[in-house]
Amino acid sequence: MNNDNDNQGDLLMGADAIAKYLGIKRRQTYRLVDNGLLPTFKLGGTVAARRSSLATWLAAQERVAA
Repeated sequence: MNNDNDNQGDLLMGADAIAKYLGIKRRQTYRLVDNGLLPTFKLGGTVAARRSSLATWLAAQERVAA
């Protein structure tokens, strides 16, 4: 199974794909997921996220930090 999902729409499957999208390490992704800080969900036991949800989350983080 290829977890990059670069050309498959809005869905990112797996911590590696989410980490790549955010520009962070896989371990950081798991830490954010475990702490409930990222807008993710489980799909068949695999962590998943929507690019659009992550983009909205990032924009909110920028507003809070400003």
